Amino acid sequence: MTCTSTPTPTTHDDASRPAPGPDASSVAGGLPAAVLWDLDGTIVDTEPVWLASEHALAARYGATWTDEDGYALVGNDLLESGRAIKQVMGLELSPEEIVVLLVAELAEHMRSGSLTWRPGAPELLAALHEAGVPQCLVTMSYRSIADGLVDRLPAGTFDAVITGDEVSHGKPHPEPYLAAARALGVDPTACVAIEDSTTGTRSAAAAGCAVLAVPNHVEIAPGDRISFTDTLAGLAPDDLLRLTDAPPLD
Repeated sequence: MTCTSTPTPTTHDDASRPAPGPDASSVAGGLPAAVLWDLDGTIVDTEPVWLASEHALAARYGATWTDEDGYALVGNDLLESGRAIKQVMGLELSPEEIVVLLVAELAEHMRSGSLTWRPGAPELLAALHEAGVPQCLVTMSYRSIADGLVDRLPAGTFDAVITGDEVSHGKPHPEPYLAAARALGVDPTACVAIEDSTTGTRSAAAAGCAVLAVPNHVEIAPGDRISFTDTLAGLAPDDLLRLTDAPPLD
C-alpha cells in the first residue's frame, strides 16, 4: 500500500510560509481540518524496541547504556540521538552510521514484527478516516520505518507522511508540522496534533497546532496549546476539539 500523497522534502523557508486555508468541502463541520500523528510511542509503542536495539548496540561494542539514557532520546531527531549515543557509548562510529544500524532494525520490526498498538490509536485512525478528516504521519523516524507502519494499516489511512530524513530541521523545530499542514493544504492552526513527548508537543505547538498529549514512557512538559489525556481509547473524532483549543472547521 502507498500513501495517497507523499510530500517533497521542504526547506526551512518553504516550511515557514503559511499553509493554504482548509478546504471546507473535504471535512464535515465541527471536526479538525486535519489530524497530525506522531508515530513512535503514540500510534505504536516502539520505544521498547528502540531501547532493545540501543542496548544491543552497546553490547556489540562493549559500551554502557541504560534505560534512562534511551528514554532521554524519546521524540528526538535521529541524528541528534546518534550524536548522544556516540558520546555516551564512546563509539568510533559516526552518528550517521549509528542511525543506519538502528533504523535497519526498527524498519524490519515495523515490517514483520509484532506491533504493540497504543490503546485507542487504531480505532481513532479508522474513525477519522471514515469521517473524512485528512491525516498525516509526522515522525522523526525515517521513511523505511514509517512505510512499514503505513503498509500495515488500511489503504488511505494517511493522506501524507513526513519523516525525519525528509526535513531540514527535526522536532522540536516547527518544520515537520508546518510541512505536514502544507502537504495536506490546511492551516496548521486548524489542525490537532497527537504526541507523546515534550519534543513533539513543542514542535507541533510552535507550528500553531492544537496539541493533544498522550504521555507514555516519559513525562510531557505543559505548555500553550497543549492539552492532556491519559488515553486515546474511546475517543471519537469530534472529541478532539473538546479536548483541545483547535477551532472547528465550519
